[in-house]
Amino acid sequence: MIELNHITKIYPAAQALQALKNVSLRIQSGEFVAITGPSGSGKSTLMNIIGCLDLPSSGDYNLNGQPVSKLSTDQLAMLRSREIGFIFQGFNLLKRYTALENVELPLIYTGTSRGERRNRAMQALMLVGLAQRMDHTPSQLSGGQQQRVAIARALVTRPNLILADEPTGNLDSAAGREVLGILQALHAQGNTILLITHDPGIAASAQRIITIRDGAITADETQQFAAN
Repeated sequence: MIELNHITKIYPAAQALQALKNVSLRIQSGEFVAITGPSGSGKSTLMNIIGCLDLPSSGDYNLNGQPVSKLSTDQLAMLRSREIGFIFQGFNLLKRYTALENVELPLIYTGTSRGERRNRAMQALMLVGLAQRMDHTPSQLSGGQQQRVAIARALVTRPNLILADEPTGNLDSAAGREVLGILQALHAQGNTILLITHDPGIAASAQRIITIRDGAITADETQQFAAN
């Protein structure tokens, strides 16, 4: 599914910052992978490139066989909307919208009919255990519930890849465990999950852990029983 070949990312500055250094990586469909490392290691830059939010300075990236660097801006936006579901640390929910309306939003940009949007959003919210909270706004929900809304929003387009960037970072330990449990359940159903975290304990929930430091991959380990 994900194929990175000799990816380098340099940000222009007075002294050019090399955020990624010759990174090559393969992630197969259906894997649950954690990318971990300290702050400033390059893991967020790597996520942005995998998520088609940024382009590498050099190297090749193929997502499901598509050469990302050759796509136009509109094609990249379409690829993101159809192939990738994003879960962010800050939830990024619209405050005046209900949970149901927030989850519907990605489908508006794919041209899905109103009835189909509503049906799929309801299904996604039921999947994350929020059937009784669909009409609540973010201010009426706990942090853990808001993150579950964000997960439902990521799922509603039925993406091939789910990118979770520090999804437990703003949660207490109990809510964090709930969110990780949902991600593990989604993986068990065949979804491809890519989890970005600086916390080794959170990374341990994945079946494969990739460690990045100073812009380079320093370890790539598979855990045989991580999901049990």
